[in-house]
Order: sequence, then C-alpha cells, then structure tokens
Amino acid sequence: MAALWLTQAGVGYATTASLAIDLTTLSLEELMGVEVTLASRKKEKLFETAAAVFVLTREDIRRSGVTSIPEALRLVPGMVVARVDANKWAISARGFNGRFAQKLLVQIDGRSVYTPLFSGVFWEVQDVLWEDVARIEVIRGPGATLWGANAVNGIINIITRTAQESRGGWAAVGGGSEERAFGQVRYGDSGGDGVDYRVYGKYFARDAGVNLQGGRGADAWNMGRGGFRADWAQIKQGELTLQGDVYRGETGQRYRFAIGESPYQRVFDDDTRLAGGNVLGRWRRALSSTSEMAVQLYYDRSEWEVKSQS
Repeated sequence: MAALWLTQAGVGYATTASLAIDLTTLSLEELMGVEVTLASRKKEKLFETAAAVFVLTREDIRRSGVTSIPEALRLVPGMVVARVDANKWAISARGFNGRFAQKLLVQIDGRSVYTPLFSGVFWEVQDVLWEDVARIEVIRGPGATLWGANAVNGIINIITRTAQESRGGWAAVGGGSEERAFGQVRYGDSGGDGVDYRVYGKYFARDAGVNLQGGRGADAWNMGRGGFRADWAQIKQGELTLQGDVYRGETGQRYRFAIGESPYQRVFDDDTRLAGGNVLGRWRRALSSTSEMAVQLYYDRSEWEVKSQS
C-alpha cells in the first residue's frame, strides 16, 4: 500500500506492507472492550476502570497527523501542553505547568523517561516511530500509590506494537517549509521458533521559529534515531522482550540575561548536542488465568553538550 499526502509541512510519500484496521467493521461491544494497563497495573477494560483514563488509539494518532509526542498529547482532554519554542514544550496535567514541570510520570513501553536532573522529562529527546505505536494511555490524576512518587498529577504510557504485529517493510519521506526534511524506515520479520524482530531508523530536520518582529529564532533542530525490538512469544515458561534505541541530534536555543546598562539585556545563542540510548529487557509469565508475573530491567543514558555560545 502506498500513499502521497500534502500537509502543512509539505509533501510526503509513504509505502507500507501492512493494512490498517477498519474500525467501522467492529461491533459496539468490541469498541467498548478497549483494554488499558495504567489504572491497576494489569489489563482491564477501559469502561471498568475507576480512574480518569483516556486512550489515544493507533487510528486516532494516524488520522491526526502528529509528528511528536507533545503534539499527540494535545489530543488528550485535561492535558496542559504549551510550546516554549520550536523544540521545547511544557507539559503537565491538572495545571501548574512550566518548562521544568514535575510530578508527571511518563513511560515508553514501561520504561520511565524521568530525568533525575529536575525530576521531570526532557520532551525534545523523547520520540518513537509513530507507525509502530499501538496506543497512548493517560491518567489525569494521582497514581503514586501504584506507580511511585512521580505519579502525582498524572501518568502517561506510550505502548508500541509487538514485533509480531509489525512484520514487513514500511518507509516514509517528505519535507516542506517548516519540516525541512524527514525520513523513516522500518523492517520486521520472523526468525522462526517463536522469535519476531523489527529494526527502524528515522531522521528529521525542522526549521527555527519566528518571533513577533518577524525575525528568525535560534531554535532549529535535527535528530536521528534508530532502534530494534525482538519478541520471543513461545519460549519455555514465559515471554521475553528485548528492545533498545539510540539517538543523536542538535537543538538551538536563545537565552536572555538582565544587565545593568542599556539595552539592559544580553542575548546568548547556543547549539546543544543531544545523544543517548537505552536498552530494555522484560520477561513475563502467566501464573493462572487471572494473574501473571513480570520482571523488567532497563538502562537509559543521556548526554548534553553545549557546542557554541555567542
């Protein structure tokens, strides 16, 4: 299946070996049977949870045309999403928003993206291949009893599809006036003996913003990312998942500091190099029809370096 589209960013072309699910073919009971895992740390139906849970499905994300996690969260009722500049966001739930807002637990496939630097999230380095996102679950409200100290104002969990659900090839390229260039590619297949895998790579370059006077900002950015996922669905005594990502890019930003003489402020422009990666392993075993056991380990590293200053 192939498609050509026009967006605010420009023109793009995509091809895929998989078919989208037609929601019009589902019954009312099937539509009401959407499962979530955030409310009680186990699978349960959305309409049976005793929490303010909202689910962005894969179809919602695909139709919205979003290209980043913050843009997707703007679709969630009750989430406060403000854009600071071209590459930074302030995101919170239940108010008290700011660039370094805390008390919001964010996870990607169960891996917390919390940074100990300020007990929050650097949104500019959080990204996924949107073609492989299964759903985004959001709880607006406290969940620290189950999830820990960070889950005070809300919980966000971005869940990607299993490797078995993303077999085949997929690619997308495009560009435009703001989204200067982007490209994404993914390939998945079965290795036999219950093993499925996928690998992906993506890159984008986005233009800087424009200030109120019509001048060009210093907040252009670019980022490259790659990763893999492997699922052993039929190994003895449980299921095993191994996945990881690496990324590298640059973001620009502008600082203003007050000084004691005219013009009473000094402007600094700098470029920050961002790099990092993570690896996650998860083993899950069903103990009975109503209970299971899971063990998860992950390692996450991030690196920030200011390259220049003027």
